[in-house]
Amino acid sequence: MSITINAVMVKELRERTGSGMMECKRALVEANGDMELAIENMRKSGLAKADKKSGRIAAEGIIGVKVSDNGKAVAIVDINCETDFVAKADDFVNFVNSVTVALLNADNIDTEEKLLAMPLEDGVTVDEMRRGLISTLGENITIRRFERFETAEGGTACYLHGSKIGVIIELAAADQELGKDIAMHIAASKPNYVSEEQVPAETIEKEKEIFRALSAESGKPADIIEKMIAGQIRKYLAEVTLLGQPFIKDDKMTIAQLVSSKGNQALRFIRFEVGEGIEKKEENFAEEVMAQVRGN
Repeated sequence: MSITINAVMVKELRERTGSGMMECKRALVEANGDMELAIENMRKSGLAKADKKSGRIAAEGIIGVKVSDNGKAVAIVDINCETDFVAKADDFVNFVNSVTVALLNADNIDTEEKLLAMPLEDGVTVDEMRRGLISTLGENITIRRFERFETAEGGTACYLHGSKIGVIIELAAADQELGKDIAMHIAASKPNYVSEEQVPAETIEKEKEIFRALSAESGKPADIIEKMIAGQIRKYLAEVTLLGQPFIKDDKMTIAQLVSSKGNQALRFIRFEVGEGIEKKEENFAEEVMAQVRGN
């Protein structure tokens, strides 16, 4: 016996799945009005769509950052999609926020598998929500990377520049204002390490080899060349280390001098920028539209 599909049923299915009205109506018709079966079929269909899109390049997206109320924990996530249009969609933004909050409040989430299996506030896992969004928004969505800091004695802070650059930092002592200032500096200045001690010896040696090769053409004596190289290495270390860089708000002092003046220490940081290191596929917009019109 065929069951009449009414607007109330379609509305309920839309609220429970986040899918479009016509898709919900079609699913209810196919399930002969069985709400749970319709949801199951839509989930299966969504999984298939998600798997189809998994190979597509996702180089857009947004960064999520959040600090706990007591300032002892901080989390950052880099979640990607294919276009900036989808990155601005409410559903995508809400997903990033939900994942960030869940990560902040979770323990021992140290692998991608654990993150994807992490439950969100409505009971579904991160991966279930992600796959559902792929079906709803029509783009590949990936959780590229994430990090969480927690400290018992010190403090944490974060900074978000727009939605594309995010930074989290841990300090030896709690100081939200200082932490935010340093995180803002990191967002702008892109240091690779906290201090000189963290720079690998092989990295320094490679830089020395480059400087030595360049200096050899100067015709200067060997001892002078070695002094030149030492000076260039000092300059290089100041550029790539957080503590060696001039503070963006006051370039008369370094970050090392800033934290020292506050009786504090910068222990570690993470800086994420959307799309960094991803080779974007160049698309011809007109051809892309025509391909969609043709159903390709």
